[in-house]
Amino acid sequence: MRRFLRRREGSRSRLSHPVRLLVTGACGFVGSRLCIALKQRWQDLEVIALDNLSRRGSETNVPVLRRTGCQVVHGDVRTNEDLAELPLCDWVIDCAANPSVLSGIDGGTAQLVAHNLGGTLNLLEKCRRDRSGLLILSSSRVYSIEQLNAIPLVEAGTRLVIAHDRELPEGFSSRGVAESFSTAPPISLYGATKLASEVMALEYGAAFDFPVWVDRCGVIAGAGQFGKIDQGIFSFWIYQWLLGRPLSYIGFGGRGLQVRDLIAPSDLANLVDKQLRNPTAPAPRVINVGGGAVRSMSLHELSDFCRQNVGGPPTLTSTTATRKYDIPFYVTDSTLAENAWGWRAVESIEETLTAIARHARDNRPLLESFMV
Repeated sequence: MRRFLRRREGSRSRLSHPVRLLVTGACGFVGSRLCIALKQRWQDLEVIALDNLSRRGSETNVPVLRRTGCQVVHGDVRTNEDLAELPLCDWVIDCAANPSVLSGIDGGTAQLVAHNLGGTLNLLEKCRRDRSGLLILSSSRVYSIEQLNAIPLVEAGTRLVIAHDRELPEGFSSRGVAESFSTAPPISLYGATKLASEVMALEYGAAFDFPVWVDRCGVIAGAGQFGKIDQGIFSFWIYQWLLGRPLSYIGFGGRGLQVRDLIAPSDLANLVDKQLRNPTAPAPRVINVGGGAVRSMSLHELSDFCRQNVGGPPTLTSTTATRKYDIPFYVTDSTLAENAWGWRAVESIEETLTAIARHARDNRPLLESFMV
């Protein structure tokens, strides 16, 4: 870290203007929103938006990023030659990943590891060469599935709630899952690549003296998502409902009582902005980032929202069989982020869901083409 500080004080100060930021996976939903938000917050910020455009729909964010003043570069984090062509950067934000928790189960394991872990290693080498900072968007999926399933829950109307009269797993409280929660396998092949990426990033930062922040994000949701299930349940459910496509409550009693929380990308951007401006802050290097209990919802409650705000119900079925890696309850405890950064989510779950539903209605033909 001392070298990073000295570099700031030199003739080419890395955090004086202009600051150059590389964002990978920049044409995805989260990456594009971060690029735009940071461009709006920083004076003279140079943003290199790198993406391989492999996800259908990501190409629609290219003109938006260019209008914002970002330099869009077609490239792949798995290819060192693509990264070698890029100029020196002050910070790298890694948003590139294969995000599906089921990735690798039915093949493609090597591609998953190459993308999520191999890509991180290539970026770490760039950070070492440039002596730039790295911010990784990690995942709540690094937490132990067995321990998540061991959380004592009871049914309470439209959702599962914590049974406080029983012993809770270490790292779990009424606020949700904290960073001290177990990361013991199984965590899914996807989760393993993210956890391994975290460890390598922290080791590189310590060995080569550059700042690393790791943000373990829960579901990030908002208007503009492509409606794929690997982007999270909220936009997927609303889009499917609008298009009249079949939906199903899967597992845990088959009544949609399982619970997730969400966070809007604007709230994530508020935290990332603080982290980039303060590379040597006395803050934990790994923190949870999520909406917490007040921004949580069950599938049953999400269906109620859709009935009131989207329209008539599609075919809604249920099965009690639980899929591999499914969990009944995940709510984020972001206490560390709040204490270290003075940060908390501010956009309500109702605001986020309403924005998703509005976007769905306004862009129905486009969504239909994405969700073929």
